[in-house]
Amino acid sequence: MKIRHRASVSLSSLFALLLVLVPFSLCQAETTEAYQDGKADLLAMSVEELMTVEVASVYGASRYEQQVTEAPASVSIVSADDIKKYGYRTLADALRSVRGISVSYDRNYAYLGVRGFNRPGDLNTGVLLLVDGHRINDNIYESAPIGTEFPVDVDLIDRIEVIRGPSSSLYGTNAFFGVVNILTKRPGDLGGTQVSGAAGSSETFNGRVSYGKEYPTGLGVLLSASFMHSDGADRLYYPEFDTPGNNGGIARHADGDRNYQLLAKLAWRDFNLTGVLSSREKTIPTASFGTAFNNPNSNTTDGYGFLDLKYLHSFQGNTELMARVFYDRYDYDGNYIYDRSLPGGPAALVRNKDEARGGWWGGEAQLTKTLSDWLKTTAGAEYRSNQKQQQRNYDVAPPFSYLDDNRSSTLWALYLQGEARLRENLILSAGLRHDHYDTFGSTLNPRVGLIYKPLEQTALKLLYGRAFRAPGAFEFYYSDGGQTTKANPALQPEHIQTYEAVYEQYFLKHYRSSLSGFYYRIDHLISQQLDPGDGLIQFVNLHNPVDARGGELELEGTWDSGLKGRLSYSYQLVEDASTGAGLPNSSRHLAKFNLLVPVVRDRLFLGLEQQYGSSRTTLAGNQTGAAYLSNATLSWRTPLRGLEASLSVYNVFNAHYSDPGGAEHLQDAIGQDGRRFRVKLDYVF
Repeated sequence: MKIRHRASVSLSSLFALLLVLVPFSLCQAETTEAYQDGKADLLAMSVEELMTVEVASVYGASRYEQQVTEAPASVSIVSADDIKKYGYRTLADALRSVRGISVSYDRNYAYLGVRGFNRPGDLNTGVLLLVDGHRINDNIYESAPIGTEFPVDVDLIDRIEVIRGPSSSLYGTNAFFGVVNILTKRPGDLGGTQVSGAAGSSETFNGRVSYGKEYPTGLGVLLSASFMHSDGADRLYYPEFDTPGNNGGIARHADGDRNYQLLAKLAWRDFNLTGVLSSREKTIPTASFGTAFNNPNSNTTDGYGFLDLKYLHSFQGNTELMARVFYDRYDYDGNYIYDRSLPGGPAALVRNKDEARGGWWGGEAQLTKTLSDWLKTTAGAEYRSNQKQQQRNYDVAPPFSYLDDNRSSTLWALYLQGEARLRENLILSAGLRHDHYDTFGSTLNPRVGLIYKPLEQTALKLLYGRAFRAPGAFEFYYSDGGQTTKANPALQPEHIQTYEAVYEQYFLKHYRSSLSGFYYRIDHLISQQLDPGDGLIQFVNLHNPVDARGGELELEGTWDSGLKGRLSYSYQLVEDASTGAGLPNSSRHLAKFNLLVPVVRDRLFLGLEQQYGSSRTTLAGNQTGAAYLSNATLSWRTPLRGLEASLSVYNVFNAHYSDPGGAEHLQDAIGQDGRRFRVKLDYVF
């Protein structure tokens, strides 16, 4: 059944529409001028000049800087300018704009989908998240935080690299469907002291104070503190709970969200020290895991912290050495309110505490050397010691313990990658990594790419890769004593093999196009299942392999005037290889359109986004219906030196749509936010 909602018209709807339409007349004049200027430029160019386009660079695809056209992967870049002018509030917002990427939200965490894979219950374990090369996935859930729990303020991001396909040959576990590499701003990028403040719908407030400077001595310092507070939706209706005892299915004031983020960077010569500390608390309105409905005391808190010391030195002879040591900490606290009353008896509310404590340290070393004009090699080693992998579950009063599991483990890895220029326009990239785990043993994963460039701005890529994803401590050992979840220490790693062909073309100075086709085969996919025998949730390896096939098309244009546009379409079919059944929460079609228009050149910009996702199947076999979202942001560089302002409207036309729920939800589909507003001011001293 499809979820349908009655459309309504209000003053806020008209205001949102005006925000899109009012600048249009101004846009026409500016756009026409840009077109005429561009047309004149093109007529005056030679053929060689017409084909000369600046090609973006990427670091995370090979662990060194290279042109996107020479990287052994399909890559997308989200810049700091995109984040600002499209009004992205979180990393999830930014990733949602990328081709082939989907994001779902269960009103607690945001979940990342890649090329049709976004399994309910998967905790973003199939994507490796890096911040300046530092692994963010924790050692309990192996999760990549992309929502308000992401530990770095998005205003401090210089660029986001989305690298599709398996990268276990370089990074090991979690680099299964891809890698998201976040490069933060350098101390000198801030230009002094920055103050930022924002206010929006649902009593949402953000604040940030940052300082960054590079001193004549060579010392660079960046310090930043941020906070966010939101009351969330004050009224959420869930028909599954529509009984008199559950307030008619209405959860009130149960959607709050708040966080803080601290970042410190010190750079001196070849050394970089980075420290991050963050905490985020989210109230849960959905009564997940059978908790009491309409109780604002059910919440989760996620805390991240790490110290990373990196040494990067370039020697004579085209040799570069990178070495790093790090210490990470992850803390999770869940407060779940259960009603343990007897049938017909008075309410007996009990606070159940769910806790995880993770601590790990390690190091890695990498040597990159150009041996000749045609051969470049990278060799590295990595070691991680999971000193603490603790999980607890207990009732506070009366006290009762359901789980007290303490683990420790180690892993080490060796990897080697080579890039050989077989001809001036033909590159062979190949890599291999060996990982060894205490829990299940060893695994070996290769990657091979052949890149042919018949023209300087043309690239044809044939890519093959194999990757693995090791089960986390949560999937292995978590059991809450028969309440909702049970352990499975017999889990095995999941494996993926991928085949991909990519065509990339830069042309007419302003344009870039990309066309790709892919085929994935996954074995032993780890899936969250409800055991019909006892009604408990358990992670299991699926017996049948899973196939995914599809294609992606993207066209992007960028002009000197500031006019910028991007259009993409993705077709993705994910199904059980034996039965042909589709996987839940997988859109077959994704279409996205981004347009950045200089309303007043170098002063006022209008950023527009259109995003379409086709219907998805829920765990119960129903359909959510298609989702069509429109976002708009006006950003203004004011006449006052150093002051910038923006106004954003998200879900401009107040579209109603839902995301599939997980096995822990009574809701088959969970409704998403309607129209939201934000006003933001940034000032640089």
